[in-house]
Amino acid sequence: MTVELLDRLENTKANVPAGDADGLDKDVFGRIGTLEVRLARNASEVKACQAIRYRVFVEEMNARLSSEAMRLKLDFDKFDDICDHLLVLDHAIEGDPEDQIVGTYRLLRHEVAMANFGFYSASEFQIEALLARHPTKRFMELGRSCVLQDYRTKRTVELLWQGNWSYSMRYNMDAMIGCASFPGVQPEKHALALSFLAQNATVHGEWAVDARPELFCAMDLIPSELVDARRAVAAMPPLVKGYLRLGAMVGNGAVIDHDFNTTDVLIVLPISSISDRYVNYYGGSAGRFAS
Repeated sequence: MTVELLDRLENTKANVPAGDADGLDKDVFGRIGTLEVRLARNASEVKACQAIRYRVFVEEMNARLSSEAMRLKLDFDKFDDICDHLLVLDHAIEGDPEDQIVGTYRLLRHEVAMANFGFYSASEFQIEALLARHPTKRFMELGRSCVLQDYRTKRTVELLWQGNWSYSMRYNMDAMIGCASFPGVQPEKHALALSFLAQNATVHGEWAVDARPELFCAMDLIPSELVDARRAVAAMPPLVKGYLRLGAMVGNGAVIDHDFNTTDVLIVLPISSISDRYVNYYGGSAGRFAS
């Protein structure tokens, strides 16, 4: 997702199905052309998501998974069983739905996390303190964002965010959190972008959250007077730029994930802080596009 793409969101609206009387489409959040965004309906579709994640994280990004995961060519962990899996499918692809999946997000609701293993991002960031300051708010974790290379387009991104927004509204979420990654395990290679985030987008006050102290990597690597904002934003991964455009902030400190060959920052996005233009685009009134 690029800033330019998000600036043009209003040019192409997702068609959001209302669902029929039998509830057959209640897990479908939007359609654009042959693309559709919905929740996974069975274990077979979740397994197909795991295969796509393997292709992107291992074959493209050189992640190192368990020996079993590498043998099976699936990216999986214990969180998969408790999460909902958001899918983008291209119905122009011949075959079963599993063959049509081209993008995915893993979604974890607050009450499900607390009843099981907590949030995945708590392994890298001090999420517990953030949750404790907001005992009445409900958090939703976004993770394992993954799109096949040929589908990293405006339409796919629009549908993923239509799905995320619709899901958050369905379950009355107050905030989205999740890790976003820079490639590689050398933060200094991303010094410009990380410094810009540290100086301009670090979350403070009631929403503040730090990297776990034993994993903490400084982000403020370049003096502010030497940080060119335009170049810094251009150097960010598309997903990070997209989050910022929506109104997200980042936690204090980065974390190196050696298994996934990434440098992670924590995204914090209170629903109330999402820019009005995107609330209008993705919000409750999006039902006006229902067919």
